[in-house]
Amino acid sequence: MIRKLPKCHSPPLTILHSLTFTSVHVYKRSDHVKPLLIFIFRKMDEEQSKTLQFHDMELDERLLKAIAKLGWTEPSAIQEEAIPRMLEGQDVLIKARTGSGKTGAFAVPVIQKILNAKQSGATEQAIRALILAPFRELCKQINANIAQLTCKCSKDVKSLDISQLESGDTQRPLISIEQPDIIVATPAKALLHLKNKSMNLDHMEILVIDEADHIYSAGYDEDMKAVLKFLPKVHQSALASATLSDDVNELKKLVALRRPAILKLEEPEVAPASQLTHYHIGAEEEEKAVILYVLLKLHLVRGKTIVFVNTVDRCYKLKLYLEQFNIPTCVLNSELPAASRCHSVAQFNEGLYDIIIASDEKKLEEPEEATTSKGKKGTRKKDKESGVSRGIDFQFVSNVINFDFPKDIKPYIHRVGRTARGKNKGTALSFVSVNERPLMEMVESYLSGGLNEPVIKAFQFKMEEVEGFRYRARDAWRAVTRIAVREARLKEIKQEIFNCEKLKTFFEDNPKDLQSLRHDKALHVVKKMPHMADVPEYLVPPTLKRLAGISSRRRKWRSDVATANRPKAAELKFQAKKKNPLLSMEFAGFGKKKAKK
Repeated sequence: MIRKLPKCHSPPLTILHSLTFTSVHVYKRSDHVKPLLIFIFRKMDEEQSKTLQFHDMELDERLLKAIAKLGWTEPSAIQEEAIPRMLEGQDVLIKARTGSGKTGAFAVPVIQKILNAKQSGATEQAIRALILAPFRELCKQINANIAQLTCKCSKDVKSLDISQLESGDTQRPLISIEQPDIIVATPAKALLHLKNKSMNLDHMEILVIDEADHIYSAGYDEDMKAVLKFLPKVHQSALASATLSDDVNELKKLVALRRPAILKLEEPEVAPASQLTHYHIGAEEEEKAVILYVLLKLHLVRGKTIVFVNTVDRCYKLKLYLEQFNIPTCVLNSELPAASRCHSVAQFNEGLYDIIIASDEKKLEEPEEATTSKGKKGTRKKDKESGVSRGIDFQFVSNVINFDFPKDIKPYIHRVGRTARGKNKGTALSFVSVNERPLMEMVESYLSGGLNEPVIKAFQFKMEEVEGFRYRARDAWRAVTRIAVREARLKEIKQEIFNCEKLKTFFEDNPKDLQSLRHDKALHVVKKMPHMADVPEYLVPPTLKRLAGISSRRRKWRSDVATANRPKAAELKFQAKKKNPLLSMEFAGFGKKKAKK
């Protein structure tokens, strides 16, 4: 939630979409070759009792207990349609936006089918499901979700994420020891193990591809073709995607879905206006820094926040800038190692950090460039298995701040999709410079759908009221130079070298190299001034003191000081007695004469 200035409240956004999704309209196929196309709609005033519940799906009791433990009171619209069809063995193509329950839509039937197979007498332990995703963070998230769903039947259903470790040889004994029923991997990692014969898919029954619309743009087209050659001819397939793009259609042909049920959730690409509010502030470079400083330092932004920038360098510049004001943040981008990225997401979800700075520079590339640039030498090596704005489950995000406005419509939709997930509400705030205004107008036109009512409202923020913060913010922003950003990245690289498992044996054999690395020259980091961590009261305008809680804290502090300095009743009685010579029985006359002698 973003707190606004008093007496300047923006009018509430008009609810553009009055439909959620309950009743199902099925368009039957007229030809046996054509797929079954299902559009799912739900009306808000329809009785919830008509929704198919989890206990109506003939799920295992242990799986139902795990679902209840997760707090899933009822299936989402996409789960209600996908789970029964997958349990029947039908191929499905799921199209729904992030946060609609796509992972549960394929994870629940996969687990149930494995339980059914073992209850029917399948004694041989084998890999029965392969789940592919384009990003390592997404693989870790899917594996964690499966672990939650199998918490009551972990002895019967085991899953393993093989996307995290770098070497295939190190995981060969792990796969044989764990003997998993479900393998979660990126296409490249799955292909590596299949070529090394460390993974056997002869008994595989289900193939799931999550974020299918990103498989080709991430450069996995050749890897997917190679992986499919190792799969048995007869198996069930499921594709989950946020869009039905040309890449998804190509992948559908490649996987050869057999008469699939296309479950298309007819919904807006972003959450409805009643759930997600969009705001923008016109600001240039240094003004953006001032506004962000004020919003975060005065706690005008409440809850978990993701700040998006367009490049990796901007990530570190913003991090170093906020650190000068003692505002802790973590960084997420595609150039970080997989372990570091997963660690950052985990720390953010666990609440160790309330602010994460993310760059999504891969989304700025055209899909053709992303696919054709495979193997070409670039200026910086980026991990194609990384993704920030797509698929990654940032939990309970209240706000998305676009410090740099995205370069296209899709990145904006994917960014704001990190908040207002499920039934939660969220806010998207964009800082827009003069050069970025045409981009915002393009996004505005797309989201409004030709309606006159604007979707991205102007956020009422008076720059003159925070003018006192400008000199602090300007000096701190200018202190973060290119050299400082480079040094910060070098420092992070050194830390990754120290923590790298692969290099431990190398440093054990070459201790001098480790010694010289530890005693390398000091890096020039941005100097932190202690006084910058505090906000003097005179800088805060009166209209913001109540929102920031400064006035109330000051009154409380004054009352505490007054109470501490006030003499107690016993002390007052003693002082009164001491001043009365008849009560104190003190006589200092002779003492004074003796002192004179």
